[in-house]
Formats: sequence, structure tokens, C-alpha cells
Amino acid sequence: MYLAIEGVIGVGKTTLARLLQPSFQANLLLEVFEENPFLSKFYEDRARYAFQTQIFFLLSRYHQQRRGIPELTRDGKNLISDYTFEKDALFAGINLQGDELEMYHRVHEALAEKVQSPDLIVYLRASTDLLMARITQRDRPYERNMERAYIAELNRAYDEFFLHRHVHTAPVLVIEADRLDFVRFPEDLHWIENRIRQALELAPYQPELPLPLHE
Repeated sequence: MYLAIEGVIGVGKTTLARLLQPSFQANLLLEVFEENPFLSKFYEDRARYAFQTQIFFLLSRYHQQRRGIPELTRDGKNLISDYTFEKDALFAGINLQGDELEMYHRVHEALAEKVQSPDLIVYLRASTDLLMARITQRDRPYERNMERAYIAELNRAYDEFFLHRHVHTAPVLVIEADRLDFVRFPEDLHWIENRIRQALELAPYQPELPLPLHE
């Protein structure tokens, strides 16, 4: 089983991946973003540093997935990743335009053919209010200049891609993160795990499990 968790910045992808790891006895493939030397400058001046930031991320994610996925799934081992390779193009579509966007898409298309697709994508969907609250709470230095309008734009792009696009590299399971707190409530985490097992037809799972309610 190869499971990928997706969602906008701040939704809790890495946290969920780590929490699910023991239940699925899985390896983890976590996105490396701190190494991008253009990231902090990008949030200060998006127009100037967008192309450098996108190309660095594209090549970094390609090399990580190209090497990591075969190694981490060897001998039938389960794998959970906190990102997908295809999502990189979402950011490019927002941050690039003209010749830069066309060049990016050419490179992305060539590399995507060599990257293994997951068996299931979990799309953690959240409101912009929740995303901004979590971004503020974790207080990463390079995210302090992040604009609400940018997160809202990303949110619309993610919804368009994962809710309305008809063709994906893998089946998509949508989880409404606003209604859950899988860090504080074990029953929320169990509910998500059950939905994943159900989608993958991976025993044991309960066919019908109601959404947890909190007082």
C-alpha cells in the first residue's frame, strides 16, 4: 500500500502521516521544504522568486520520490507520504505565467512519467480560516509573511483539482478537516483510518462508521 496525503499549507498532512504510521506499519516519505534556498524570499516577493522556487521544488520532489518510493516499498512494505508529485503543478499554475509556466509544465510532464503513483490520495480539505490559524500557531519563520489571499487562492486551486478534476493518478478520498481534530481525539484518527481502509478494501474496517461528535 502506498498512501499519499494532500492538502493546503497548514492542514496537517505531516501530522496525520506520522499518526497513521503505526496503524499501517508503514514507512514515511516526508516532503523536504526547508532546504529550498528561495522559499523565504518567495514569501517576501512572490513575483521575483516564483520560478526559482518552483523549479527547485520540482527537481527536489522528483529526486526524492524517484529514489525513495521504490526503496521504501521494497518487499511489500507500506508507505505513507505527506505530498504527491502532481500537486507541484498547482503551485506553478498560481505562481508562474507566460514562458516560465510553459517551460515548467514541459519539465513537469517529462518527470511525472517516471514517478510512481499512490494507491490512494487522501485530500484533507479545510477552510481558509482554519489554515491561517494553524499557520500562525506553528509560526515557521518563512511563513510569517504569508498572505491570507494566497492561502485562499491555493484553497480554491486544490478544490478545483481534487474535487472537480475527472482524471487523477489515483483515487481520491476527501476528508473534511474542519470537522475533525485527529491530534486531540483518538476517535477522529480512528475514523480517518477506517475510511482509508474502506477505500483501499484493506482489512480490518467497519463498512459504516459515523463521524465522531465532540461536545
